[in-house]
Amino acid sequence: MFAEERQQKIAELVAGTGRVSVTLLAERFRITTETVRRDLATLENAGTVRRVHGGAVAADRFSTTEESVNERAIQRPDQKIRIAEAALALIPRNSPGSVLIDGGTTTEVLADLLARRTAVEPSDPTDPRAELVAITHAVPIAGKLSSVPGIALEVLGGRIRGLTQVAVGQGTVDAANRLRPDIAFIGTNGIHASFGLSTPDPEEAAVKAAFVRSARRIVVLADSSKLDTETLVQFASLKDLDTLITDSEPGPELAAALEEAGVDVVIA
Repeated sequence: MFAEERQQKIAELVAGTGRVSVTLLAERFRITTETVRRDLATLENAGTVRRVHGGAVAADRFSTTEESVNERAIQRPDQKIRIAEAALALIPRNSPGSVLIDGGTTTEVLADLLARRTAVEPSDPTDPRAELVAITHAVPIAGKLSSVPGIALEVLGGRIRGLTQVAVGQGTVDAANRLRPDIAFIGTNGIHASFGLSTPDPEEAAVKAAFVRSARRIVVLADSSKLDTETLVQFASLKDLDTLITDSEPGPELAAALEEAGVDVVIA
């Protein structure tokens, strides 16, 4: 394969997945890592990709890049459903307890599935102790859970950030710090071997960090486009997590870091 043809295929991979690693490219094209780095340098000079530690990302992908919740909602729908179904299986049926559901498009799918399941299999309406307490700061998720029999909804207030439709601010953080839910389902913009979990917005990062501190069990829902990705603000380390649910195997470096941190990885 000529270098130009290989570089075109690399550019297509980056465009399709958002990020590629040097190791993956070396294995895929059966070339040395030095050749991969030269290819990436050529593509970066052409403005096609941007090199980052261990690989490359799309040229327009920066640590502060963030799409709206509506834009993200139509991306990777099948993967999000599989991830949400695996997450739903962690919530006992017809059982009391409490769950915290972070904002995000995959967590929104989880809320939708939870609402449907609970509507079909409601708890005993005469026993309020049998209700599942659901806590969220996300407007779309609150809407899905607000009128479901068997779910007691608690909404954390604050200033609504229009781009992601979640409450942020010190009031939201303080409210989260006063809670101790059984399980928190957390969304993230990036999960990285050394940088951990991150998101572009500092206020959202503060809320997510409070969620991670508050819950007894932390489950992260992240499709494969978030793997090996760093955004601007870290809100948790890998050691803070109990479970990662994703749709494909993490790369070698991230997989090793997750194993060292004791994170249970579920491939949906």
